[in-house]
Amino acid sequence: MSTNLTKPVSRRLLFALLTITIGVEVVLYLSGFSLLAGTIYDAIMVASFFIGLKLQTRLSDGIQKTKNQIFRQFIGAFLLFVLGSTMINIYSSYAFVDFSEDYEQYVEEYTEVVSYEEPELEPAQQVEPVDPMWDVVGEIDSIGYDIYTDILAGLEEVWRLAYIILILLIFKKIFPQSWENGRRDIFVMLALFITSVLFGIDHTLNSVQSWKYEVGAIVTFANMGLLFGLILLWTRNLWVTVVVHSVYDILATLSWYYFEFIVELAALILVPIYLILKSIDLNQSMKNSKEVIITDIAN
Repeated sequence: MSTNLTKPVSRRLLFALLTITIGVEVVLYLSGFSLLAGTIYDAIMVASFFIGLKLQTRLSDGIQKTKNQIFRQFIGAFLLFVLGSTMINIYSSYAFVDFSEDYEQYVEEYTEVVSYEEPELEPAQQVEPVDPMWDVVGEIDSIGYDIYTDILAGLEEVWRLAYIILILLIFKKIFPQSWENGRRDIFVMLALFITSVLFGIDHTLNSVQSWKYEVGAIVTFANMGLLFGLILLWTRNLWVTVVVHSVYDILATLSWYYFEFIVELAALILVPIYLILKSIDLNQSMKNSKEVIITDIAN
């Protein structure tokens, strides 16, 4: 895999990789001060989808999988992330109390529904009816942008893969002897660790908080990034990782607004589906093995 990831890149692709890595870092920092920078960040995230189409061929290394295998891989990756993120959140709630409390308060304030207070009326004044359609429109508007950003957040995995490729290219150039001596897996893990730390730092770039909050946020989100990175390398499918990231973020947003345990509920629903798909694959594999044996005997 490392050999395929570090194939020579064209100048155009190198510029694209630097744009969605270093460029995003700069724009993300500026987005805390500028609305235009935030818009540019969203545009780069959308553009990264097309860059990901080129990077996926490097990651997959020609491995072809059925739709059943891909869907089962997605479910397995999602369940793995839910379990891992739950453990990370539990750890952070004890190790970084300030971050945990501040984050919970942020969520409460962010999703707080402002109650509508009816204006005081004169004795002869009639109450004007309010079209309920506008209540629905207002609710959609309140969470619609959050869902939009959750979808774009999944494309951060293109950013991760681009960083891994750039870091591996640097390692290959600086340490050619170690690279040729078969230590490439160590370089891959180092690249994964570096991108995970950067992922944690990026979640604090456009915020100004106490150092205790910053440290807690960096460690927590770095561990989350490490999980996503492991899923990326395990599945060898960029788009499975992108979808896992987006779906998890969307469900987390819905848990803020509606049902607190919707992520856990989704995981419970997916477990039996995963087992069914796994059994189908096993039965198909056994059937293929029997056909091969029968063919060999006939010959």
